[in-house]
Amino acid sequence: MKLVDMYVANHFSEHDIDLTKVQMILLVRLYLNDGQPQNDLALLTNRNKASLARLLDTMGRKGLVVRVSSKEDKRIKLVHITKKGMDLYKSIRPIIRKMLLSLQHGISEKEIQGTIKILKQVQLNIGIEDTVAIQTK
Repeated sequence: MKLVDMYVANHFSEHDIDLTKVQMILLVRLYLNDGQPQNDLALLTNRNKASLARLLDTMGRKGLVVRVSSKEDKRIKLVHITKKGMDLYKSIRPIIRKMLLSLQHGISEKEIQGTIKILKQVQLNIGIEDTVAIQTK
């Protein structure tokens, strides 16, 4: 995965985009389903609560996300994408698509679907039912 991290970082750097792979994943998730509980995002990014809080602080300083307390349970922080975050996601979407196409070059659609099926089964086996999908169409 470090190789993919470097690949994403290089592509974003070439386009003067100040965003990490994990920040991109969070932006995509929030763009597709805004108002996610902070704990869910910690699981998604495989981070502990403190590490995710620092990441969200950074994204908050960039004006990409805001955290608000849940109306039902004040202990739960919901993370929302801002207009600036939505605009950034829309601007990087073609870059993400290009990166995905490049990463998938030489891999058949059947192989990709087979891999996705296997990974989904592994997630089910370990009790993770929610996945992130980067929609590029």
